[in-house]
Amino acid sequence: MTGWKDISRLRDGLQNHHLLGDRKSVLIQTCHGLMETFEQKLIFDKPPPNVRKIVLATNVAEASITINDIVFIIDCGKTNESSYDALNNTPCLLPSWISQASARQRRGRAGHVQPGECYHLYPKCVYEAFSEYQLPEILRTPLNSLCLQIKSLQVESIGKFLSSALEAPDPRAVQNAIEFLTTIGALDEDENLTNLGKVLSILPVDPKLGKMLIMGAIFRCFDPVLTIVSVLSVRDPFLMLQDKSELKRAKSRFSANDYSDHMVFVRAYEGWKDAKRERSDYNYCWRNFLSSQTLHEIHSIRKQLSSILKETGLLDTDASINNNLSIDQSLVRAVICSGLFPCIASVNQESIKTMDDGYVLLAEISVNSKQTIPYPWLVFNEKVKIKQVLIRDSTGVSDLMLILFGGALSNGKQPGHLKMLDGYVDFFMDPNLADCCLKLKGELDRLIQKKLEDPGIDFHKEGECVMYAVQELISGDQCEGRFVSARDSQKPKASDDENKFTKDGTNLS
Repeated sequence: MTGWKDISRLRDGLQNHHLLGDRKSVLIQTCHGLMETFEQKLIFDKPPPNVRKIVLATNVAEASITINDIVFIIDCGKTNESSYDALNNTPCLLPSWISQASARQRRGRAGHVQPGECYHLYPKCVYEAFSEYQLPEILRTPLNSLCLQIKSLQVESIGKFLSSALEAPDPRAVQNAIEFLTTIGALDEDENLTNLGKVLSILPVDPKLGKMLIMGAIFRCFDPVLTIVSVLSVRDPFLMLQDKSELKRAKSRFSANDYSDHMVFVRAYEGWKDAKRERSDYNYCWRNFLSSQTLHEIHSIRKQLSSILKETGLLDTDASINNNLSIDQSLVRAVICSGLFPCIASVNQESIKTMDDGYVLLAEISVNSKQTIPYPWLVFNEKVKIKQVLIRDSTGVSDLMLILFGGALSNGKQPGHLKMLDGYVDFFMDPNLADCCLKLKGELDRLIQKKLEDPGIDFHKEGECVMYAVQELISGDQCEGRFVSARDSQKPKASDDENKFTKDGTNLS
């Protein structure tokens, strides 16, 4: 089958069938890469005598495993394949025809250890139109990490280097990656590695997650950020359930109504650690639909990333110092924003929009889905186009979090107008407040650069006043989006009206 949704639908159909739904004579099992290992192992067990076993699987059963008692294969001819829309800068996960090599591999499952038969649910003329092999990964994924690694090898031009590959990627995809790395500060305008880029290149995670980790170390809220990065590098620790509403309720138990999927991961992991110390981790995972195996992987990744970052000198040898400010939820949220930027979406009443995709939807299992979000912005790690573009995990952030921890900020044409991402993000406020925001952000960026150049300096002693101002501002922002006007009227209007802004900077346009 193509994916979990199709597997679930077919399983329900079989269970409701008057013959195949008889549990005394038919055993129906499922196999998906995101299922728990102990659940996947059940497909290898031999059924009782006179019981027919039916396994519904994705292409994980195509080459990765051998089920000895399988005799018949039914090949639907499709799979959910990752691809990359370079024009819209959007990863996609869409059903597509398999390659001829995959078709042969599926057929081989039937006669691997005993004679068998394979039924392909497509005519021979369709098979002959298949590609001989699957597209290489370099042609169907974003190239951010690859381009950063290429640059760390002191290659002069990333585009020129990749153009000589056996299967050269789309130049637009390469340009998207370079623009992304420039936006997050890993490359300068001349395509050279910055101090941030040099540290990112040694971290075995996506560049934006690496930046989040570095910022967590600098701002001394390392532990929760380390957990978030580890989860996003492995996978969601919550199990796949047929009833998604039940899964969302399980996640909501960890949400504390703070509109953050990422903080849900932190609380779920911390709860697991506490349960582990009390030797009740099995019951904890069972009650909360968590994967014990995934949580152990996250625990292992945390250790590896922490060890690598210690070698850079950005972490203090005293672990307690690295977490002095972990209790400051606003600061942790701002650090999440700094790492995930420019993956942002604007929230306007019930609609959510991104710069590249327009209106998007939140994944059904996100704690932010189907509720009113008080924050004007969401930052997210992953979006994917299935039928529509879905944001899988997100955290709400306020205007001032985005202003101080987002990307490059500049003045607009009108006093009190600040813009980001070439004007996609606009803020309107009192000109004096806008000037203060620009200066504070510039000072904060300067201190971060100084810390990256010399990890030995005491960032918090050096920038004590700046840190105090930043913490006060981001914790005091009531997240009502008062600096943002409606999406269809963001452009500043020429006006001589001195009463356009109130004293607190609220936009009245």
